[in-house]
Amino acid sequence: MRILDAITLDVHRGQTVGLVGPSGSGKSSLLMLMGGLERATGGRVCALGHDLGQMSEDALARLRRDHFGVVFQSFHLIPTMTALENVATPLELAGAPDARTRAAEELRAVGLAARAHHYPAELSGGEQQRVALARASAPRPEILLADEPTGNLDSVNGAAIIEMLFGLRERHAATLVLVTHAPELASRCDRVVHLHDGRIVPSSGARTEADTGAA
Repeated sequence: MRILDAITLDVHRGQTVGLVGPSGSGKSSLLMLMGGLERATGGRVCALGHDLGQMSEDALARLRRDHFGVVFQSFHLIPTMTALENVATPLELAGAPDARTRAAEELRAVGLAARAHHYPAELSGGEQQRVALARASAPRPEILLADEPTGNLDSVNGAAIIEMLFGLRERHAATLVLVTHAPELASRCDRVVHLHDGRIVPSSGARTEADTGAA
């Protein structure tokens, strides 16, 4: 069974792209392929001049570490580390000499300076997602990938997270690809890509693939 079929999609540097469609349409799978978190069984996936399918797992991990920021619906924080340590760890693994300083700056940018030394269990869901945003932003990524980043949050916290996500994207001039079920969130993106049964399909909505001519 093919999860994705006949997908051709070009995303240009600095664009914001919303991936929308019903559950099971392939949105998250496409996002995982774009970030090298899953491997395609056919075709090619290229990012930042690299053919991801031809790279070793170690090379892919280094590419993600140095150039990608990923935010998931589930926060994926390390429970035995404080907020500061969760944000600093990827920077330390990359050999950044100022990892703790940069981590503190990113936590300040998402309004969590006062919670830097708290553990995930001591934080609310909205605060945990802010830590996850800070962690994704800390390497100053060229590409931000977000998979339903507000899916586990109430409307107030979800709206705050979206403002922060777009703010971080602007701050780093990053390309943003966002999976969402929310039409109002997708409409904030430069382009909206609709998926159904693993294929990109046209839609009557504004700024979709049918309107832009991109696929």
